[in-house]
Amino acid sequence: MSLPVVRSNRDVGRWDPFREFEDLHAQMGRWMDTMLGRIGDGWSSWSPLADVSETDDAYVVEVDLPGVKRNDITIDLSGSELTITGERTEKERQGWFRHRTRRTGQFRYSVTLPRDVDADKIDATLSDGVLTVRAPKSDAAKPRRIAITQG
Repeated sequence: MSLPVVRSNRDVGRWDPFREFEDLHAQMGRWMDTMLGRIGDGWSSWSPLADVSETDDAYVVEVDLPGVKRNDITIDLSGSELTITGERTEKERQGWFRHRTRRTGQFRYSVTLPRDVDADKIDATLSDGVLTVRAPKSDAAKPRRIAITQG
């Protein structure tokens, strides 16, 4: 004979599948960081979060790099491949307790831009921990409004 099951909404939290995926993603990320860091063959770099957008006259790449100094960042353009590399150094420990979740070490972010970029006019700024790279479109690629003539 089986006993009846008593359920209470107070005792059981709602199952959230998205929370499960977030936890799994976080665990896999930590595992990959650990494993790649052990390999030690240059694969221990990480990729910062970034947004890429297009305006009427340029492509804009915004990369989150809090705590990274301007001198620790390198931006290269090879063909249409924009690559941002650098390093975030670990702060010196103070006190006896430390729990670290921010990534440190070498980072690398690459994005392929369309070929209509004017490479000579690309500029970059670092403000409030966000690196903004603005790649202007060439004159031939900028949108134009065509006037309709009466015929």
